[in-house]
Amino acid sequence: MPRKKAEEAQPIKKNKAERKISSKTNVFRGTGRRKKAIARVWLKLEKGNLIINDEQIQEYFKGEVLQKKYEEPFRVVNRIGQFSGTVKIFGGGASSQVDAFVHGTARALASYDPSFRQILSNKKLLTRDSRMKERRKYGHAGKARKMKQSPKR
Repeated sequence: MPRKKAEEAQPIKKNKAERKISSKTNVFRGTGRRKKAIARVWLKLEKGNLIINDEQIQEYFKGEVLQKKYEEPFRVVNRIGQFSGTVKIFGGGASSQVDAFVHGTARALASYDPSFRQILSNKKLLTRDSRMKERRKYGHAGKARKMKQSPKR
């Protein structure tokens, strides 16, 4: 019985960007994380609205500061208003949720067009911010670190 070569036995692996594209619906997806917040982003190349947890993005992220933050990946690649999609976000607060959304959107845009990867990477939008809240320690009066004593006068 003839032996199979190593190349023939292994299945053909797809490129990471190819795996993230759903060929049937042309949806590009990305997952973003920040602190305890996780955002799963699905983008379509069509004009429309972004829906976050069944709400319009303007209703979910209120305020000018948050609006500037969530538009940043689209502004960097000059694609504001050209994508629609849905986003599911859970965990964390408003600030960490918008950062997770930006991270997931940047990943989805990078899977849409690989030339965007360098642009988004230069603006540090593809980098996950790994800072987390430090755990509370025993004997530190409810804080993560011991309070410094001020010198007595």
